[in-house]
Amino acid sequence: MNFIVLTQNQTFIIGWVAKLLGMIMNGIFYVIDLIGIPNVGLAIILFTIVIYLLMMPLTIKQQKFSKLSAKMNPELQAIQQKYKNKKDNDSMMAQNQEIQAVYAKYGVSPSGSCVQLLIQMPILFALYRVIYSMPAYVGKIKDAFFPLVDNLIAQKGSAEFIQGFSNAGMYAKQFSNQLFLDGDVTYVQNTFVDVLNKASTADFLSISEKFPQVANDVNNTMELLSKYNNFLGINIGNSPSFTVSQGWHAEGGVQWLVILGALLIPLLSALTQWINVKLMPQAAPSSDKNDQQNSMVQSMKMMNMMMPIMSAFFCYTLPAGMGLYWIAGSVVRSIQQIAINKHLDKMDFDEIIKKNSAKSAKKMEKLRQNQERINAYANMNTKGIQSRANIGSAGSVQNQAEESRPVQTKAGTGSIASKANLVRQYNEKNNNK
Repeated sequence: MNFIVLTQNQTFIIGWVAKLLGMIMNGIFYVIDLIGIPNVGLAIILFTIVIYLLMMPLTIKQQKFSKLSAKMNPELQAIQQKYKNKKDNDSMMAQNQEIQAVYAKYGVSPSGSCVQLLIQMPILFALYRVIYSMPAYVGKIKDAFFPLVDNLIAQKGSAEFIQGFSNAGMYAKQFSNQLFLDGDVTYVQNTFVDVLNKASTADFLSISEKFPQVANDVNNTMELLSKYNNFLGINIGNSPSFTVSQGWHAEGGVQWLVILGALLIPLLSALTQWINVKLMPQAAPSSDKNDQQNSMVQSMKMMNMMMPIMSAFFCYTLPAGMGLYWIAGSVVRSIQQIAINKHLDKMDFDEIIKKNSAKSAKKMEKLRQNQERINAYANMNTKGIQSRANIGSAGSVQNQAEESRPVQTKAGTGSIASKANLVRQYNEKNNNK
């Protein structure tokens, strides 16, 4: 397999994930090429199925969280209602403690759903990048653009010419990059392939008209790409809007079947997206009309209504391969959702909540015991410190008393010091009387 690739996405995290997914796509295309059906549309469908199957554990966790949240929300709403007009610090702390206790009871984390989405989002974005720029990740498709690219680069003014293509604007920075201006061979080749990968049939034909020297290479590349991109009679390298326009202005009259086939992609995309939304678990509205959850539920409903429309629009203007990816993704997600719903329906959530409650109680008891142990150690250490302080204080007083005593000087009998001591003792004895 050829893993030497073109301009890949370099976005932080997404770029790394896209490289890994690109290897999977390259492997899929290599296998279907070996069995004699090197088709981009088939590769996209198989690739989408594989990725969504790999993501299924995350999807199940997310759906399980949604089910538990639906059962948990009435208790959370009751707590919020209880402390609705209490803004003092003690009430806020008590509210947070009760909310945390509910989350512990159901065995979920407040950020559980967000974590699942944060894991899935880079994968979904990377999935899109791989589909959108397949020559950058699939070596066999990259090879289809050669030797056309090398021969086109050799033609004077070819860079300026392809910059005039309808979809070339997204690569404007590459044309102004210093590597391109310095004539870095690999970078220039990658830029040309990026532009040609988004070029329509009309763009390719314009190359033959402008540079007749490469007309044969253009025909060979178009023939190979047509073989790769032909899916059920539709060239998924072209956008449905371009195909409709081409069918409407075709020689010999309007090609209604071509137009109908092109329109089916955005329509199927909207339909499958709508079905997918309907199968997804829907959050229940709160009894309080002013509750923040209600506004979130309404926003989600509006977004769910707009998604099929947006899907149809994008699939009409983008290459049909993207539309095929969206349709395949929606179908796979819908089948997944049906299977997940059946799996979740068999689960006894009351039993799950009961087990989670027991786990939470054990955890709280363990925390309480640890806290008591820490407090006991702290008290023991405090007593030890106080005892040492008392001993130190007594020793200090004793030392001071000893220091305050008159110095008893050892002296021999008959010495001057001995006589001085006798005088001192006599004086002390008389003073005490």
